[in-house]
Amino acid sequence: MLQPWFAEAKLGIFLHWGIYAVQGVGESWSFFNGNISYEDYMAQLDGFTADRYDPDAWADLFKRTGAGYAVLTTKHHDGVALWDTALSDLNVAQKSPAGRDLIGPYCDALRKHGLKVGLYFSHLDWSHPDYRSVFRAGATPPPPEKRNPFNAPAGEEDPEAWTRFLQFHRGQLKELCERYRPDLLWFDGDWERTEDQWNMAELRDQLHAWAPGVMLNSRMGKHGDYKTPEQAVPILRPDGVWEFCMTMNDAWGYRPSDTHYKTLRQIVYYFVQCISMGGNLLLDAGPKPDGTLPEEQVALLEGLGAWNRQHAEAIFPTGAGLPPGHTGHATTCSKDRKTLYVFIFDPPAGPIPFKGLRSPVESVDVLHSGEKLAWDMVGGAPWAKIPGVLWVDAPKGPAPEPAQVLRIRFTEPLTLFREETGAIEAN
Repeated sequence: MLQPWFAEAKLGIFLHWGIYAVQGVGESWSFFNGNISYEDYMAQLDGFTADRYDPDAWADLFKRTGAGYAVLTTKHHDGVALWDTALSDLNVAQKSPAGRDLIGPYCDALRKHGLKVGLYFSHLDWSHPDYRSVFRAGATPPPPEKRNPFNAPAGEEDPEAWTRFLQFHRGQLKELCERYRPDLLWFDGDWERTEDQWNMAELRDQLHAWAPGVMLNSRMGKHGDYKTPEQAVPILRPDGVWEFCMTMNDAWGYRPSDTHYKTLRQIVYYFVQCISMGGNLLLDAGPKPDGTLPEEQVALLEGLGAWNRQHAEAIFPTGAGLPPGHTGHATTCSKDRKTLYVFIFDPPAGPIPFKGLRSPVESVDVLHSGEKLAWDMVGGAPWAKIPGVLWVDAPKGPAPEPAQVLRIRFTEPLTLFREETGAIEAN
């Protein structure tokens, strides 16, 4: 169920927080792939303290970045819940020094700061014995010696166990929905069973009954509301509503060994690419076991927020900009389509060209400084409604890092020429 707030948000903060932060290992996959034993992985419960967890500080930081929502992992593939679920003792309230529900305070803090509440939930659960009871329908089961003990039955399939797992799966989701009233549920881990095995159509109806108005991401088979490409920014605009999720370094959770952080310039670039194509950026952070965010991540979020505040007009009340072929720069367009915003990452060597803009230009300036820029429309056949090339002078004043924004105002809503050209038979 799409909600208007989602398209307006532009930016969300993703939080992968779990016991994997204690040793800084990969979330869930580290034991599934044999990089660490299951026993050693679960022993991290003893070090998960959350003793400096301040969700109000989180929410305040996220608000300053310009984010409209955040998404927190309530349970990853390892099955460890961050709330005091009544359906399993594998939760940080019962099994870790944290000793309490961590989801409720997060939800309260987001709402206090005017942010929408997103909850991540893994469909699959590699710790639950009933999960590894059936194979993916239609797949050829591997021989017993090649089966992964966390996702495949050791012997024959047990459909009754799978039914019990679905009851557990629905039960935990009902807890999350009724207790926390999320605005968005961000699912993951649907690939090991088919849509029919998960009974996604029924699940969608249940979720809407438990949390009216909740949005669902695409990892629901064909029953989600929007697409979620990750890590590789789309080249072409995805159809429909979409969100690009991306890490600040290479890891989804806290990994102190991973120092391969993106620069602020790169993060702003990815953000601009998303909004120019009508999508959102869901930017991931990985809290430490004590609940604090790494300094490198805080600095990047603060930098992104400062740049967003300086250029807010070009970001939050806008829609997708020009399609490919009109300019070499990312753009957004005002809702009335009378203003085009152009994102410039490198100082241009000369005038900047724009092709196929049919609407007359009223003015051009630099958003952050107000510097007026000259322009010239060259060529074309306006009597045949074929525009020439608009050339806009390059700004002369100092540019803010990591990018500046030009503002082109039109006397009427922007229309585009997107046809083939040929001989002009009337002059």
